[in-house]
Amino acid sequence: MNISKIIVNDEPRIALSFSFNQTHVNTIKSIKNYRWSNSRKLWHVPFNADTFHTICSKFPTHTISSMADFECFANTPCSPALPNQPTHNQTIVNHTITNQSNNTASNFPEHNFQSDYRIEIHSHTIYLYIPYDKYEVEQIKLLKFRKWNKEKFRWEIQNNPTNARFIYEMFTNRFPYVKIEKSKPQETPAVVPPKISKSIATPQIIELIDTFKSYLSHKRYGESTINTYTECTYAFLLFCLPTPPQEITNLHMQKFVNDYIIPKNLSSSYQNQVVNGAKIFFREILKSKLEVTDLKRPRKEKLLPNVLSKEEIKQIISGIKNIKHKTMLSLTYGCGLRRSELINLIPSDVQSKRGILLIRQSKGKKDRIIPLSEKLTEMLREYYILYKPQTWLFEGQQKGEKYSEQSLQCVLKKAVSQAHINKKVTLHWLRHSYATHLLENGTDLRYIQEILGHKSSRTTEIYTHVSTQSIQQIKSPFDDLF
Repeated sequence: MNISKIIVNDEPRIALSFSFNQTHVNTIKSIKNYRWSNSRKLWHVPFNADTFHTICSKFPTHTISSMADFECFANTPCSPALPNQPTHNQTIVNHTITNQSNNTASNFPEHNFQSDYRIEIHSHTIYLYIPYDKYEVEQIKLLKFRKWNKEKFRWEIQNNPTNARFIYEMFTNRFPYVKIEKSKPQETPAVVPPKISKSIATPQIIELIDTFKSYLSHKRYGESTINTYTECTYAFLLFCLPTPPQEITNLHMQKFVNDYIIPKNLSSSYQNQVVNGAKIFFREILKSKLEVTDLKRPRKEKLLPNVLSKEEIKQIISGIKNIKHKTMLSLTYGCGLRRSELINLIPSDVQSKRGILLIRQSKGKKDRIIPLSEKLTEMLREYYILYKPQTWLFEGQQKGEKYSEQSLQCVLKKAVSQAHINKKVTLHWLRHSYATHLLENGTDLRYIQEILGHKSSRTTEIYTHVSTQSIQQIKSPFDDLF
């Protein structure tokens, strides 16, 4: 950054010359009455003491063409002298902040985090303690992989070349010392994935996503699947900007996983959905360079389903006073229903004379029948007489309005709380519990597969790992020791 004095329209101005740097441009635009000279190819700002000192503080590595031009500001309040080189105990190697001193943190005096500038450098993370300044906060937010820790009043920034250069240029003159933290050399970096905003979507991306959604609808994918695939693909395309969709390759998918999915702690299921959506989009819609056959999936997680005991199920259902709420949760557990299957039921799906419940066009566009117990049938009759549903078996506040999934989850959450069960129970836990209890009662695995609507028997076999009936009969050799 070179600072000089120029005359524009018979008025003195401060000229700022530098190689293009977006951070510098943003800084200049925060100064009142800034201008860009297209003929001179430089920025210029008002010639006064406040502006001059602001520039000196914001650009610590500046040079001044002629100090004589700015002697008039010498006796005005000014920021401390700005060094052009790193301090004695801090250096920049390939624009990554490192440490040349062997001193420990205890060698430095204590400072007030709220009023002083302080920095702690780790191998992967830079901890930045600074007093609040609106402009500086806006500049920090431009960095990738940064977050504000409100409990410790500090910025946690990944120690990478770009971030290190920014911190040095922006703050190095304000750190009287650098606190070197030795106790956590292998600390996990505080990584914040970049935010993906739909506001940056190009017209081309919007049009492609609309086409993709139309294609999925034409292929009769389920509404939930359409929303999931389009949202995942949308996020991926926005992440890859400014690269146009036609130029996206498999390396972009790898970067999306490493820089967005993993830092955001999204599940491997989400990653699978991204791959599924991308395969269809790039093969059928775009026909681009991305090799869909080479897209890698995450390693499969072997997670056991969450299961409640029969006693816990009884506690949850028994504590519900509202007959509609009680019937909904009883039917969810008593038939092993998915949430969407329950709220999509219509009165005619309950075939009490045959003792079955008909599930229409569920996951995978499949119909199936489920045995309906006598106690559930009686509960449904009582509910029907009281509420007289018209369109849907379980309706919302208005007649003919489907009961919402969010309200159903709230009903369960309240029932779990009243039962004093300290677990984060979801509606799907009831389905898992139903399948496990059937298995423990001796029901054949093949029947359980049909009742649950599983396409593969391997999906149903997972319940053999959580059934405790046989495991509890195993005697530990520890019991023989005493």
